Amino acid sequence: MVRLVLKAQLKNLPTRPGVYLFKDAAGEVVYVGKASSLRPRVRSYFSVSKQSPKTREMMRHVVSLETIVVGSEAEALILEANLIKEYHPRFNIQLRDDKRYPYIKVTTEEPFPRVFVTRKLHDDGSRYFGPYTSVGVMRQALEVIKRLYTVRSCSYDLPREAPERACLDYHIGRCLAPCIGLQDRASYGAMIGEILKILDGETEGVRKRVADLMQEASDGLEFERAARLRDVLSGLDSLARQQRVERLRGGDYDVVGLARDGDLAATVVLRIRSGVLLGRDTQRFSDVGDESDASLITTFASRYYLSSGTGATRRASHLPREILIPSDFDDRELVEDILSAEAGRRLRVYAPKKGSKARLSELAADNARHALEDRLTALEQVEDRAETVLYDLRDRLDLKIVPRLIVCVDISHHQGTETVGSAIVFENGAPKKSEYRHMRVKGDWGNDDYRSMAEVVSRYFRRRMDEERPIPDLLVVDGGKGQLGAARAALEELGVTDVALAALAKREEVIFRPDRSDPIRLGRKNPALHLLQRLRDEAHRFAISYNRKLRKKRTLRSDLGEIPGIGPERQKLLLSRFGSVRGVRGATAQELARLPGISEGLAVRVLTYLGS
Repeated sequence: MVRLVLKAQLKNLPTRPGVYLFKDAAGEVVYVGKASSLRPRVRSYFSVSKQSPKTREMMRHVVSLETIVVGSEAEALILEANLIKEYHPRFNIQLRDDKRYPYIKVTTEEPFPRVFVTRKLHDDGSRYFGPYTSVGVMRQALEVIKRLYTVRSCSYDLPREAPERACLDYHIGRCLAPCIGLQDRASYGAMIGEILKILDGETEGVRKRVADLMQEASDGLEFERAARLRDVLSGLDSLARQQRVERLRGGDYDVVGLARDGDLAATVVLRIRSGVLLGRDTQRFSDVGDESDASLITTFASRYYLSSGTGATRRASHLPREILIPSDFDDRELVEDILSAEAGRRLRVYAPKKGSKARLSELAADNARHALEDRLTALEQVEDRAETVLYDLRDRLDLKIVPRLIVCVDISHHQGTETVGSAIVFENGAPKKSEYRHMRVKGDWGNDDYRSMAEVVSRYFRRRMDEERPIPDLLVVDGGKGQLGAARAALEELGVTDVALAALAKREEVIFRPDRSDPIRLGRKNPALHLLQRLRDEAHRFAISYNRKLRKKRTLRSDLGEIPGIGPERQKLLLSRFGSVRGVRGATAQELARLPGISEGLAVRVLTYLGS
């Protein structure tokens, strides 16, 4: 019956320009297309001999058809782009603004500015550098800044809001602690001024200073320091090359580059005005299948320049005089006419074949390849990957500082006995096993995990304070609101107020924070959640292993303790010499009697009791 309705619609199709929408049984739009004459174009889909594999699959789902007649082919092109943007049909080539590309933000409006990565632009007085289509280039810029300068990574509103003590960044030389007054505003501002020059591409002055420092380190046989400075020099040279690429001469252009890999493709638009590259817009395709490059360019041009929204805003603000494309496409002249009418002047859309404009097209293609590589690899695996997770954790938990030093506490017991606590430490996202600690809970709390948690937290932090060691930036406890409250009360009793607190509950994997009624829920694939889970699991493993060790010792000693004449000291002596009860059982009376304090008669008694 449905197919009969579709056949009836085909008989009555108009021959005028318009847009057609194919729908499935649920009424969902699965494909949108345009035509200068609707009847022959739509009917062509029902000719089996002319169908591609993708078309055959699509037509299996099509049960109804809707057409919209318009006044011209140009109107059809614009309407098609807008309808695709509205419905996102599954069988159209999917083109999305890639909003994942980051900027480097310098909060110049703050007394003590910060430098960090962001994907959102705000008119807040800050300086933004980017967007970086290659994540590697951005990481390289940050790495240079991190190695050369001591920029704060906290989010305190300085100087109004400040901690009581400096965080780990100060102790490891990454920050000079302006938060507690150890660096003044003038020297900090001078440092930010140099960073802005580097990000602007003015690297020559800084390069000379680094080269002098490298030579000085080499002369002083400080080869590790010289190698680090050599890497900084390499990074500065790379940034300088990147900036020279952006200082292009010429008029006003949009230069479009295309790259593809399997079902994925990407386009990059270099927006050049008065010879200066103002920015890059990146779009990405999915499910491109065996579509031709010309088809992809057609899709891009119509939706980027002609659809409502981003493209309309761009047209209204500033259209270039020329749009350079990688290859010709069917609707090129039509797009050219529409945009010329919008601009009120002649606008050319063409593919340059030689000269400086062809080189610009090559540059755009290179950028598109970088964008596609970044898309395929998600994010490049760089050495500061863990640091990225820490910044994400700070943002997700709304912490004031990047939690470089994290301690996680867990409690373990066996039916209320042999209660122990573990405290494991992660520094910069990695385990620091030399700082792992476990302890037997002294209080007779039985199954009361809250009191046990309070005791362990109190003893652990009191010891760190007595030893004048850095206080962790974040304390994570295994459990829910009860364990969190117990840990908080223990810290308050010690007078420790500048340690962030979080609890990770096992079953639902939600995070609790003090003074927040609702738990924080992170996606199962979120790296910040994975880091917290690693901490929790490691603390649990460490506590369980200590609990089992204590229970094993208790079991061994209770077996030997039943033997008359074998007290605690002799139990310890036997286990130390033979390793276990099984080892004692396998020894001879003569071997046992060689131990001080054990006669041959006592040795025989031991073996008799053990059933040897």
